[in-house]
Amino acid sequence: MKNTARQISPATHKTECHVVGIYEGGKLTSGAKLIDDLTGGNIKKIIKRGDISGKPNQVLMLHDLNGITAARVLLLGCGKAGQISDKQYHSAIQTMVNTLKNFDIRDAVCYLAELELKEKRDHTWKIQQGSMVATHCLYQYSHTKSDKPKPAKLGKLTWYVENKNQLRKSSQAATTGEAIANGMALTRELGNLPGNVCTPSYLGSQAKKLGSRFKMKVSVLGQKEIEKLKMGSFLSVAKGSRQPPRLIVIEHKGAKPTDKPVVLVGKGITFDSGGISIKPGAAMDEMKFDMCGAATVLGTLQAVGELKLPINIVGVIPSCENLPDGQANKPGDVVTSMSGQTIEILNTDAEGRLILCDALTYSEKFKPKAIIDIATLTGACIVALGNDTMGVLGNDQKLIDKLLSAGEQSYDRGWQLPMFDEYQDQLKSNFADMANIGSRGAGTITAACFLSRFTKKMKWAHLDIAGVAWESGHHKGATGRPVPMLVNYLLNESGKR
Repeated sequence: MKNTARQISPATHKTECHVVGIYEGGKLTSGAKLIDDLTGGNIKKIIKRGDISGKPNQVLMLHDLNGITAARVLLLGCGKAGQISDKQYHSAIQTMVNTLKNFDIRDAVCYLAELELKEKRDHTWKIQQGSMVATHCLYQYSHTKSDKPKPAKLGKLTWYVENKNQLRKSSQAATTGEAIANGMALTRELGNLPGNVCTPSYLGSQAKKLGSRFKMKVSVLGQKEIEKLKMGSFLSVAKGSRQPPRLIVIEHKGAKPTDKPVVLVGKGITFDSGGISIKPGAAMDEMKFDMCGAATVLGTLQAVGELKLPINIVGVIPSCENLPDGQANKPGDVVTSMSGQTIEILNTDAEGRLILCDALTYSEKFKPKAIIDIATLTGACIVALGNDTMGVLGNDQKLIDKLLSAGEQSYDRGWQLPMFDEYQDQLKSNFADMANIGSRGAGTITAACFLSRFTKKMKWAHLDIAGVAWESGHHKGATGRPVPMLVNYLLNESGKR
């Protein structure tokens, strides 16, 4: 869907529908007042009649009002003025899109960026978020369905801008929100694909397509090349599968060659059975989502490509399956990582850190100004933070603060967990330099402590997205998070805000 921001004349602008908000208690927003004045007070009459009160997500479609060229006006209840949360704003946009889809509307003008929110968000924020959420709502999975769902007809959404001085920033915000949603759609699509389709090789092919589209350099390393790099930890996980591993490297060169890049490392376990430490059968199908960190890297780079951000970025994706073959890792095995450090594998289901550690060591070659890994790493993170907030840890507080701030900007939030030295003691091993798990407590933290042993030369942050990368139940599917946080972080770093 194309999102634009424009100054228009509602009386004469050619569109199928104007969308205006109604505050609780029947109070008109400025957009609703504008349409009401043009149509001879029709909206006030309808509110007085009691057809809509302005409670959140109430909708009422009006037809053929005199005074405007549009055939329809959608009234949308938005709640109390000045008390609308970010979540309620998102919900209002979702309700708008779903209603427009139900009426098969192709083109609409949206006035909801004028809503008075509780957090006092500016016009630019509301358009960027609105554009992102509206585009995000149109995603439908169909890849493995024989009966393909019909795509929504909604193809154009214009965000109404009243003040000419806001037009340039508003236009950029609409474009940015759309690009983020497109990146999220790629992340969702890759995450939703079944493990027999989205293999490590398939991820490599998708990276090449992305590179070709946006003129990014892509390298896909196979088994022999990974062996030459002496990635013993990564390869130990891959050897339990018939699918060959891949190390995928994709480079966006948007700044001077001398500018140090931001490196994004994404966990790419395309299916995780747990290996010999096999998982329970219930909901094991959801372990196809264990590559959502990798999918996030590709989705983020797609958004970066669309926005042509003037910054250097490298995506590094170690990808393989974790299955219980006769050659698979066994509890008690000791492997040697690319860094030379040895690891005792006490639990083969703690495999994500085994592939990430070698990818982090490999990333040193790019001399990054910052390195961020993204991984569905621990169930403990879901216990700690639930399904709304991702865990954020690392060795550089400034980097962590920037990510947390970007999460607040994008309503894609994280929460910092501690990494005190005392937690490192849990990784002690009698037979290797470290164990791959600690004790039962603080599992998210000890997983990050493990990774920290491979990032001492870099400014590093770790995003544990186990709770936010996908939804279970009736709405099962990948969410596209944390693409919004990462794109906003990169926007800030590039200066293109």
